[in-house]
Amino acid sequence: MDDLQGMTTRPELTGTVGMVASTHWLASAAGMAVLERGGNAFDAAVAAGFVLQVVEPHLNGPGGDMPALVYTAADDRVQVICGQGPAPGAATIDGFRRLGLELVPGNGLLPACVPGAFGGWLSMLRELGTWRLRDVLEFAIGYAERGHPLLAGAVERIDEVQALFRNEWTDSARVYLPGDRVPQAGTLFRNERLAQTLTRLLTEAESAGADREAQIEAARRAWYEGFVAEAIDDYVATASILDDSGSRHEGLLRGADLAAWEATFEEPHSIDYGDWRVFKTGPWGQGPVFLQQLALLDGFDVSALDPCEPDAVHTIVECAKLAFADRDAWYGCPRFVPDLVDELLAPDYTDERRGLVGETSSDVLRPGSVGGREPRLPSAGWGMVVGGDGVGEPTMSATQAGDTCHIDVVDRWGNMVAATPSGGWLQSSPVIPALGFCLGTRAQMFVLDEGLPNALAPGKRPRTTLSPGFAINEGRARIAFGTPGGDQQDQWALTFFVRLAAVGGDLQRLIDMPMFHTESLYGSFYPRDWHPGRLVVERRLGQRTLAELARRGHEVVEMPAWSLGRLSIAMHDLERGLFRAAANPRTMQGYAVGR
Repeated sequence: MDDLQGMTTRPELTGTVGMVASTHWLASAAGMAVLERGGNAFDAAVAAGFVLQVVEPHLNGPGGDMPALVYTAADDRVQVICGQGPAPGAATIDGFRRLGLELVPGNGLLPACVPGAFGGWLSMLRELGTWRLRDVLEFAIGYAERGHPLLAGAVERIDEVQALFRNEWTDSARVYLPGDRVPQAGTLFRNERLAQTLTRLLTEAESAGADREAQIEAARRAWYEGFVAEAIDDYVATASILDDSGSRHEGLLRGADLAAWEATFEEPHSIDYGDWRVFKTGPWGQGPVFLQQLALLDGFDVSALDPCEPDAVHTIVECAKLAFADRDAWYGCPRFVPDLVDELLAPDYTDERRGLVGETSSDVLRPGSVGGREPRLPSAGWGMVVGGDGVGEPTMSATQAGDTCHIDVVDRWGNMVAATPSGGWLQSSPVIPALGFCLGTRAQMFVLDEGLPNALAPGKRPRTTLSPGFAINEGRARIAFGTPGGDQQDQWALTFFVRLAAVGGDLQRLIDMPMFHTESLYGSFYPRDWHPGRLVVERRLGQRTLAELARRGHEVVEMPAWSLGRLSIAMHDLERGLFRAAANPRTMQGYAVGR
């Protein structure tokens, strides 16, 4: 375990007041400013979440999604906040088939679902927070109005789609091509129209009077029933937008769809792994696949293996293939299809599945027969093998990758948040000129096969990849954790957690260790690619390990030494009476802050 020795890229943070870790230093700093001024973890997460919408527009936006796991110390309870909006009422499989489509496009207006992030953040603030909306929004408004240093990643996305913006999505060009030029990384970038939208939301909120909760509810109504919903309806009803199907399409989302939706608090699914109890979302997200992998690994003595050695990597990857095959066969919105997670985690079923793990790589997709049910996998795009760098969420085409954000918070009272906002990427849908932001494209994750759990249906939540995590080691520690990465989220985070459970130690060192993931699964994003046997690795794993994995039949794809994984973690170390945090050094933008 050489990587467990010596220096880390940055120190693990420890303190007694609170911690915020996220994918952008400005969001982490905003969240910590809230904690310093007496706000709780929920206030801090909301403030940081709105900042991320401004400073990481290529990774998330106001038109996107936001699932979160929240822990309230006063009642020792973990809950899920579902800020994942459903498909429009007009979205049907027959409708897409009549357009000549076998897949939901990955960009444009057709794949827009109800934007759930705003409602998710406001529900967290109203039910669990203590601050007023103005106090948490002031950070984001300031960065939108006065500017923020534009990330290199955002510039890369703008550069990739500049021709599309100039020729087709001209409202996006007005925002992201100031002076008709691609902006330079690090220059001050403003989105004044978005600042005006957020400021108007505050004005409408405060018109409801002095009561904090009434103000939050007024802002929610302004978004889902008022001027925001009206602007979305007006734009989508009249625009015909070129998307990656090669044709122009009108959108399906309408104001009535927004008015009919509200974020919900739900119970998590959970499982024991060693001394830990691990919590994830329901199967409207891919979160349970994390639990299935842990259940499978629990039958192997992974703790006795060096986490960078071939035996550990092979075992983790082969278990991942089985769990993700079940994801694609059985997961879907529980309001429409049965929630089979308890059956998928049952010991007898897990034992049967674990027996499929062999000494060599499997290139076959093998979903299990749950309770005697015959598994079906999606058909459209199945078997398609296409290019891509394997490190993010394909949001424009196979060669133009996006990604996601993540936030973890712990406050002085022990409240905790893990949230994974995403969607509404600048490169995947045109800016709505009256609002300054674009819609999400999450409906691309539906399949157009009747009878499958994740088949498109009006009012149904798509089975997303967004997967915040929370875990409790009773009397010793609680952790909020997660990562961007699409289908890789519950692989990179799984590798981190298995290492934590096995050896513990410095959180930053665990994040810094070499990462890997399999692409031998059905891609969740357009064009739904599949790479049988492919194992993507950071070359820091070492040539001896990589050679042995290749000998076992894995198609090993070496990536640069610091290219996989975007993890952040906040921990309440109960044994030491401390808060701890760490964040990903890769991409040079994630940071943890605290004291």
